[in-house]
Amino acid sequence: MKTILILHTGGTIAMSQNEDGGVAPGSANPLDTFENPFIGKLNLITEDVFNLPSPHIGPAEMLLLQKRILKAAAENIDGVVVTHGTDTLEETAYFLDLTVPNDFPVVITGAMRSANEIGSDGLHNFQTAIQTAASDEAKNKGVLVVMNDEIHTARYVTKTHTTNVATFRTPTFGPIGLVTKNRVFFYEQLLLDDYHPIDHIVNHVYLVKAYAGMDSEMLEFMDNDETNGIVIEALGAGNLPPHVLPALKKLLARKIPIVLVSRCFNGIAQEVYSYDGGGIQLSNLGITFCHGLNGQKARIKLLVGLSAGLSTTELTNFLGDAVS
Repeated sequence: MKTILILHTGGTIAMSQNEDGGVAPGSANPLDTFENPFIGKLNLITEDVFNLPSPHIGPAEMLLLQKRILKAAAENIDGVVVTHGTDTLEETAYFLDLTVPNDFPVVITGAMRSANEIGSDGLHNFQTAIQTAASDEAKNKGVLVVMNDEIHTARYVTKTHTTNVATFRTPTFGPIGLVTKNRVFFYEQLLLDDYHPIDHIVNHVYLVKAYAGMDSEMLEFMDNDETNGIVIEALGAGNLPPHVLPALKKLLARKIPIVLVSRCFNGIAQEVYSYDGGGIQLSNLGITFCHGLNGQKARIKLLVGLSAGLSTTELTNFLGDAVS
């Protein structure tokens, strides 16, 4: 019989509406009322790591969760399910994807509707996440996100709607599997494993979104000795207004790594245009193009690479091989 470790971290899946009408953490986790359908089939162990809304979760909490999962991998646990708030779920999932060995099933799930709402999705997502973590095929798939009967990779899934239960989608590639009442089906597999173990977190890694008419002012605020890295969500295929070029050159002269992705919902950033601020010029300046990740994921990847102590060349290769 397989043993699945369940780690609760809070979020809507662990919340109910309070007497004032707002959704908030309460004294009891609604998942504690879960009627276990796996009795005699799976051994479930439950722990509360912390109880936080996901906007309160940052890299320090992600590292705490990673350490507990690594400990579980050494305890003959067969898989882990993490319940998490949805706002930053994709970032925690990708952090774990980069820092937990690929051969150990880790599945993250959450809910868009609190336990008291009609059509609450928490218990169903919880059950399908457990099914997935217990599947033999869940190994070597990286960290998985299971919501609304779909299985997505942590690397590419993103929250696409503020309230819809089908909010988690994988632009460009789609889900890699489905969960039915009795079976788990996988149809695709990632090609590369980006595992980098870390035991601490580097701070002051920033994310900036480009916009029409953008100038150097915001980037100049980051021109200091504390800045460790910057990710820019660029325009289109990977271009920036020319007014930011002086600030970019100063930051690069400081040896601050700058990573570029597209702010577009779909597609990848590419070195296509050769005008001032175009992708070819930005690449020639020394900016790294991160192919296929969104801004928040690229920031997590840069943060992990810096925390792992990668050299400049190693960091460039690490950040540039995202499509797989």
